[in-house]
Amino acid sequence: MTGTRTPDALAEPEVPVRAGWIGLLFGANIGLWMGIYAPIQLLLPEQAEHLDAADKELVFGIVTGVGAVVALLTNPLVGLASDRTRSRFGRRHPWTLAGALCGALGLVVLAVAPNVAVMVVGWCLVQAGLGGMLATLTSAVPDRVPVGQRARIGGLVGISQMLGTVLGAVLVTVLVTSLPGGYLGCAAVVVLGAAAFVLRTRDIALPRDWRPATGFRAVLGELWVSPRRHPDFAWAWGCHFLINLGNSLGTFFLLFFLKDAVHHPDPDTGLLIMMSLYGVALVVGGLVVGPLSDRTGRRKPFVLGAVVVMAAAAIVLVLWQTWPAALAASPLLGIGFGAYWAVALAILTEVLPAAQDRAKDLGVINIANALPQVIAPVAATVILAELGGYPGLFAASAVATLAAGAFVLGVRSVR
Repeated sequence: MTGTRTPDALAEPEVPVRAGWIGLLFGANIGLWMGIYAPIQLLLPEQAEHLDAADKELVFGIVTGVGAVVALLTNPLVGLASDRTRSRFGRRHPWTLAGALCGALGLVVLAVAPNVAVMVVGWCLVQAGLGGMLATLTSAVPDRVPVGQRARIGGLVGISQMLGTVLGAVLVTVLVTSLPGGYLGCAAVVVLGAAAFVLRTRDIALPRDWRPATGFRAVLGELWVSPRRHPDFAWAWGCHFLINLGNSLGTFFLLFFLKDAVHHPDPDTGLLIMMSLYGVALVVGGLVVGPLSDRTGRRKPFVLGAVVVMAAAAIVLVLWQTWPAALAASPLLGIGFGAYWAVALAILTEVLPAAQDRAKDLGVINIANALPQVIAPVAATVILAELGGYPGLFAASAVATLAAGAFVLGVRSVR
């Protein structure tokens, strides 16, 4: 590096982002989460049941587990690559668009998949593309958003995840009722959201002399973030992992839960109702907690409150596997998850080790999103078969969520 002044691409942002930029980021995230959660919640389980009704849980677990391994690897690698990208279009935008196109291709493959093997290939393409897109969209927050605005933006990112989930469910159950049509509709939304953000926002280019080292050994070494040297990063990562593990254990098999435990007469509609209640509550949690956290400068008390509320939602379903219990648990989980996401992104971006590695380090953090998707299907299959069925599954969800509260207490640099 020959310059002494930190370039704009690496400087700590000071100018608050405007509504237009926030709206475009919001839209891109909605497309991303529709492409992930509409398949996970509805399309993949239905396809698994169609291809192998006797072993639908196993098929669903294999497809989602293998895909999550791909996302686990892709996320930090794309983040690392974007940190080193020198393009007149910026560091992040080329990878955001490429990820959206790859994810859309995977959804098209799923739309025509005749067997489980092709399902696995399609879902791996989706997870590779959208996992990379997640790395670059997440890094836009520390790249452009001042610290004092991050909880509000984090709350909106959490809301976009919910809206993507709910709108995806509406798309594939109300607007498009065929399995192939659902996949193709999700693909279109993913590409449109990414393209609007890429084409209508500026991504600051990185000067050549500030480009990090690109040697193979240096690249591999930078994928590791030492917990000893960066303990706050490690504690925050652990908290995020456990929250997502608890959420995955509690939500991955909801469609089968409604079919096999609740015996709901129309499980698809039932799941849509649950997700709508969850979504409204999540919006409330995010919109209330985000501004409050930014105003007070405190993050950890809101995480602890969110953990308790989310665990309570799981415990309701441990005690009662009924439709009224499901209706009660849904808004509890939503308000807790919304409150958590409102402060999570603020905490995670405040413990990043170095500005020049923002996307790579956030990619490592996003492993905490992907790894539970590897563990949860396998663990849930074992729990459902051997360790208490659905009550055992929701109990495991509550334990993982409560453990996240202990981890966030270990973060020292954030209040």
